Amino acid sequence: MKSKFSLELVIRVMAKPSISIITVSYQAASTLETALNSVRRQNIDGLEHIVQDAGSTDDTQDIVSAFPQVRFVQEADRGIYDGLNKAIKNTKGDVIGLLHADDFYADENVLRRVLAAFEANPDIMGIYGDLRYVSAGDTSKINRHWRAGKFSSIKLKLGWMPPHPTLFLRREVYEELGLFNLEYKISADYDFVIRLFSSHADKIEYLPEVLVHMRTGGISNSGIRNLLLKSQEDLDVARGAGFNARITVFCKVISKLRQFRLISRTLQTSK
Repeated sequence: MKSKFSLELVIRVMAKPSISIITVSYQAASTLETALNSVRRQNIDGLEHIVQDAGSTDDTQDIVSAFPQVRFVQEADRGIYDGLNKAIKNTKGDVIGLLHADDFYADENVLRRVLAAFEANPDIMGIYGDLRYVSAGDTSKINRHWRAGKFSSIKLKLGWMPPHPTLFLRREVYEELGLFNLEYKISADYDFVIRLFSSHADKIEYLPEVLVHMRTGGISNSGIRNLLLKSQEDLDVARGAGFNARITVFCKVISKLRQFRLISRTLQTSK
């Protein structure tokens, strides 16, 4: 009986999670519990959830302690992308997803559908979907609908990118492309997306449904200083990719207007 128990224990310890979700946090106690609950409610096995915290002094640690399945890592970093890079290196899953501390999954079967898409096509390296921006004060209120749509090289040059929190990638992608470029404080995800779709577009699949809800008021939209920094970094990223940078960034900004029109249509349809 003892040897059987030991064997079962070894199997559980050695079992590799199918998917790893990373949540980077700093002073995010007001929203973190919602994010953690949305992961805990996912109807899948083989799930690893890492909270990479930059040294919060609020109630973050107490909140995470109520989720024993979460691996909590607290260490200083150079910003959100450095935190993501640290956590990516420590994941064990075949697939890696990023859920920020003020985001949450659209329903309890999001990760099941994502993994089903990977299993249905073993050759694909990534999955992405749609995202809804919701009010920070009332998450039932939808402010914008980001319908990513299918990729095309022309769209990429015109500022297209998928919602980053809906992007799930096999770990081999990070091993091949590298991690986030810490030279960018706000646009490192845009830089990564361009590198990704410039080299792996034929192996990335679009899942045409809302996967993530994001509260409005993120760092890139908080204050004129960050808006200006984001614009400059987007220009640098586009220029580095060989695009006509001014046209690319102009179209990237204008494309957000369509997200508001989609919400208007959604509300009219639901009446």
